[in-house]
Amino acid sequence: MIRPALPYLLVAVLAGLGVYGILARRHAVLVLVGVELLLGAAGLLLVTVGQTGGTDGHASAQVLTLFVITIAAAEVVLALAVLLALFRARGHVDLAADLDPRAAAADGEAVR
Repeated sequence: MIRPALPYLLVAVLAGLGVYGILARRHAVLVLVGVELLLGAAGLLLVTVGQTGGTDGHASAQVLTLFVITIAAAEVVLALAVLLALFRARGHVDLAADLDPRAAAADGEAVR
């Protein structure tokens, strides 16, 4: 039996870094990395609960972990495609650049 405190601590660190990456970053790729950290934390949490939980013989935690891995792979493909289209259209992937009216005025566009 493994000690559950260490994996739960790692889950907390990964989830905290993921939330920080989503909320504090302006670059879209770094936000995507934060989302991936959150999904990794969720997968690790499911595996840890499956190993340290009851001995009822159900493999629901492992099955849910496979779903999380599948969702993470699909999310990466879709998000990278959207980011590539965004980069081709705007020339950058800074998420806060369109929210700043001064930056739009500096580029020569009319302020809305």
